[in-house]
Amino acid sequence: MNRSSAIFALFTALALGASTAALAQQDCPRGDLDKAYCDRNGDLVADMPADSKQWVNPSTLVFAYTPVEDPALYSKVWDGFLKHLEKVTGKKVVFFPVQSNAAEIEAMRSGRLHIAGVSTGPTPIAVNCAGYVPFAIMGTNSGTFGYEMEIIVPADSPIKTPADLKGKKLAFTAPTSNSGYKAPSVLLESEFKLVAKRDYEPVFSGKHDNSVLGVANKDYDAAAIANEVMFRMFERNVVDKNKIRTIYKSDTFPTTSYGMAYNLDAALQEKIKEAFFTFPWEGSALKAEFKTEDRFVPINYQKNWAVIRKVDEASGVKYACK
Repeated sequence: MNRSSAIFALFTALALGASTAALAQQDCPRGDLDKAYCDRNGDLVADMPADSKQWVNPSTLVFAYTPVEDPALYSKVWDGFLKHLEKVTGKKVVFFPVQSNAAEIEAMRSGRLHIAGVSTGPTPIAVNCAGYVPFAIMGTNSGTFGYEMEIIVPADSPIKTPADLKGKKLAFTAPTSNSGYKAPSVLLESEFKLVAKRDYEPVFSGKHDNSVLGVANKDYDAAAIANEVMFRMFERNVVDKNKIRTIYKSDTFPTTSYGMAYNLDAALQEKIKEAFFTFPWEGSALKAEFKTEDRFVPINYQKNWAVIRKVDEASGVKYACK
């Protein structure tokens, strides 16, 4: 082969390689999803693997609920549901108590977690980085669901409005939390011109429960929390509601999503959904704990989490996956 022929062959190979890569990208569009996933139908969540040999059908299913102040308590709350899940799927189900949102997301990404309840804020991260596919939320017969972000202060605090937070210590929960960090940060800056570290001292409590207790005990001047968590703490007498006062309440956000790993066997996925939507709430521990809800309601991540993605965009959040 002469020199001209060799150069032509090299460029041809490069062109073919680029063409193949382009075709592969067209065959696996993913938007914000990690490179491990595809989104061919444009619904913003990971598709099942095209090759059924890559589907997972474990003998034991692992379920986790978003981090709370007492995982042992919530294992009891979910016990009846997990037994129902076992009956419908025909598989053993175990409760996996997670200590942080990051740990929960990493467990699903690594294949150690199959079904989960993921907090509002971390849901987009779980979707994009862990192949999490949310399909349900706790709601009511009318189809309503959600919670509000509240900024709370000690009942006898001189703080009356968010503008009074200047120079104060404000507790957030975690950087991934919607109501515990992202939404209030955007709100305080856009509506009250308050910027973290410049106008107030931000601290992180780790959980909504810790923030509520911190305000009640006056460890923090104020805290941004999900009011559904606070209400359940009031109901369990974990904290005296008379020690807390609200200075701001947001519009309604979607609450904890429930979903599963994208690569579970197709028949198993249908059984898992069946278990959620046929669970008998009346008289259950779930009904006793989540008093205002009485069923699981189907959701659409693309639609129902649009407001959360907008908050993330305004906050400069990028769904960067390790």
